Amino acid sequence: MTTAKFSTLTKMAAALLISSVTVSAFATDLLDTIKSRGILKVAMEGNYPPFNFKDPKTGQLTGFEVDVANLIAAKLGVKTEFTTTEWSGILAGLGANKYDVILNQVGITDERKKAFDFSVPYTISSAQLIIRKDEKRNFTSLEDLKGLKLGLGQGTNFEQKAKSVPGIDVKTYPGSPEYLSDLANGRIDAALNDSLLVGYLLKNTALPLKAGAPIGSIDKIGIPFQKGNPKFQAALDKAIEDTLKDGSFKKVSIKWFGIDVSKPPTAK
Repeated sequence: MTTAKFSTLTKMAAALLISSVTVSAFATDLLDTIKSRGILKVAMEGNYPPFNFKDPKTGQLTGFEVDVANLIAAKLGVKTEFTTTEWSGILAGLGANKYDVILNQVGITDERKKAFDFSVPYTISSAQLIIRKDEKRNFTSLEDLKGLKLGLGQGTNFEQKAKSVPGIDVKTYPGSPEYLSDLANGRIDAALNDSLLVGYLLKNTALPLKAGAPIGSIDKIGIPFQKGNPKFQAALDKAIEDTLKDGSFKKVSIKWFGIDVSKPPTAK
């Protein structure tokens, strides 16, 4: 065999070896990677209470989604490693493989599904009214509030939603404490927020208020991850479903919201 032929064959063998390694690397499912390292890498904002935030006393990351992530990791037989990052770049970080999943109230949308796969939903929400406990009027939609005063947070999506209905006297506030106080004292007729936060707000107030009717479409929240990982998707979905079946998810949900947020919001 000539030196030239040997050199050519050597290059071909090397190319095939590199190609084989590359294919093998791309074929590795995320589940295998996570199991091998023993850690599920989770991203969240870390400043979004009660979903995920740093405890002001201990400085430790805590919240509903921290607890949910730990439940899921336990079902997968691994531990959690958390990364906090701003919402503006959190999906880009997932695309760059900086972490395995995001737990940060990421809505499952057709646009996001073009870039990522999603778990089954773990929370379900919609806009929801808050009313006084002694309220006798039956508010089932925003149209029922025409000619009445509705309180909500300034600059929120709910402000746009309410102002799209002519005739509602929309009152905006810096935050929930202000409009909840005005509602309890009869200065407004109802308030509006996300159903998940309604549960949290009412759980942590002594004011004589209750959840009113859900308003508008249902939003489903899931866990996004890189496409092309069918084994991980099946294991992740099973882990979530197992926490729903054994009651551990409901326990965490009641702890933070006073309701089971895996169920569609209902008036109480």
